[in-house]
Amino acid sequence: MPASVAIAGFATTGAMAWYSLRKIEQDDDPRAVIPKASMFTAAFFVASWVNIPVPPVSVHLILNGLMGVILGWYAFPAILIGLFFQAVMFGHGGLTTLGVNATMMGVPAILAYYVFRLRGAPGLRAMGERGSRALTGVFAFLGGALGLGLAALILFVLLIGTVPSSLDGATERAAITGLVIAHIPLAVVEGAFTALVVLYLLRVKPALLEAPLKKRPGEAKLAGGR
Repeated sequence: MPASVAIAGFATTGAMAWYSLRKIEQDDDPRAVIPKASMFTAAFFVASWVNIPVPPVSVHLILNGLMGVILGWYAFPAILIGLFFQAVMFGHGGLTTLGVNATMMGVPAILAYYVFRLRGAPGLRAMGERGSRALTGVFAFLGGALGLGLAALILFVLLIGTVPSSLDGATERAAITGLVIAHIPLAVVEGAFTALVVLYLLRVKPALLEAPLKKRPGEAKLAGGR
């Protein structure tokens, strides 16, 4: 990865991390989601070691879509922390590409969150309980698949655009294309897994799927005046 791309990755990751924390601070209780975020960060950390053979290559789980669906804006710092510990403890990913990897996985996670929120659109609320549950599963699947699929697309663009001139360009592009295509079935797997997790939480702990409450105008000022 060229130094310019790595530096740009750190710049975008820094901006996204800052904005994510600003969004998190708008919640009524920003710390309330930390235990949930920690649990899913651990799942994200471990998931990368689950390799799935897709001949002629193998791919590994990412779960960034699941992180976005469940955690919302907490997903970006959670993914950044998970990638950092993967790089420091096991050399997985590396520190020089930490910014690129965090952007590549974190931005799709945020988009997955907003896709999942579409299940609450006014036109869909009139459906019965069974229909609402089905739609929740559908949008969870779309969020999980989008997270992985968009990350693979970003990877494809980055690698294709930075093939060193010293290498055989045609061979490298063919290998990169094959690797990205191998992520298509993985996107389906992650979408299905996300839907299963969301439907399970909907049955046993629906509060985990609720968006955090936002501070009301003037609330912080009143709290400070007590």
